[in-house]
Amino acid sequence: MKIDAVGLICPEPIMLLHKAIHESNSGDIVELIATDPVAKKDVEKFCEFLNHKLVSFETKKNLLIFKVQKK
Repeated sequence: MKIDAVGLICPEPIMLLHKAIHESNSGDIVELIATDPVAKKDVEKFCEFLNHKLVSFETKKNLLIFKVQKK
């Protein structure tokens, strides 16, 4: 599943990620693409708090790209 949160600001990207993770199956990977720099800290804390795995994080141009695996 891919989430396009480009142009959205906190808390919208993390809310969209939370919804997608909730709708996914265990082991699924959700990709979140965001531009809000706060999303980096939010996604890290989200994964830590709910025991999901942050598989990867990269920055391309102004895009923050996260891949999160549901526990």
